[in-house]
Amino acid sequence: MKKYVVLIGFVVCIFSCKPYTSATQEKDQITYSAFREQQKSYTSEDGVIKYIDQGQGPVIVLLHGVPSSGWLYRKMIDPLVTSGYRVIVPDMLGFGSSDSPEGYELYNEANHAKRLIELMDSLSISSWTHVLHDAGGLWTWALLKTAPKRIEKLVMLNTVIFDEGFYPPVPMKPGGIAKTAMWTYSNGMTTNVLLKKLFETGLKKNTLNKTDVEGYKTPLKEGKTKGMYYFFTQTCSDLPDYSSVFSKIEAPKLLIWGQHDDMLRWHPQQKRVTETFEIKEENIHLIDEKHFIQETRDKEIVKIVLEFLK
Repeated sequence: MKKYVVLIGFVVCIFSCKPYTSATQEKDQITYSAFREQQKSYTSEDGVIKYIDQGQGPVIVLLHGVPSSGWLYRKMIDPLVTSGYRVIVPDMLGFGSSDSPEGYELYNEANHAKRLIELMDSLSISSWTHVLHDAGGLWTWALLKTAPKRIEKLVMLNTVIFDEGFYPPVPMKPGGIAKTAMWTYSNGMTTNVLLKKLFETGLKKNTLNKTDVEGYKTPLKEGKTKGMYYFFTQTCSDLPDYSSVFSKIEAPKLLIWGQHDDMLRWHPQQKRVTETFEIKEENIHLIDEKHFIQETRDKEIVKIVLEFLK
């Protein structure tokens, strides 16, 4: 029972914890409302998916994980666009600005992959460079299982691959306790607690300001927790095995990893990942950061990705 109480929140600091520092908004920093205004809509049979589509040239997809959204990549979009690429940044169903319909299996890996393929088909994009993070890896492995030729180049950023590197939040059983936890995240009771713990765990130093956090906080307070519910109650307890898919990936691969990540650890799986994916040594980059490397090392990531693509 203690494990589930921890997930529901630390009641003592419910109303006092703030998930951001006292840093002021940076000059030209994009707001979440401005980010949303740039998004377009694709209506899938399961619900509306919001996405950014900017630039011209070879296509790069930037895929988020849990519990984030396309907002995670906001600092990387313009540099990639100005470097001559068309950048697609979806909010997967249940996250960010996209719909969050009732359901359970609606949010499994295969369905996320299916909807992403449908989105790309609607944009007449047959193949692309694919950048993934966190649970976005699972959705990508499911995509590659059914459509292995769609991804031309693969860029992995601190993502879910093997059990030995996966140290998720406390797994939850489907049902009332997990639903109560999601409810407290969405009604504001423990939203700040969740985000404070998330960034304290996911960054070496939490330097996010109020504007940064708004893009993570707003979807939660809008009730976008159903995709997260599936991840906590299903994926964290029973990680899907996509090892049969990995050895068949023909696309060139780049790995950029925050080497101090406590949730997705590199060293326990280093040998297995390197050998299974056949990643060249020069295409493995370990960064002095934890999990959310897009927040603090965005310029470095963009530079490495552009060099890889050239």
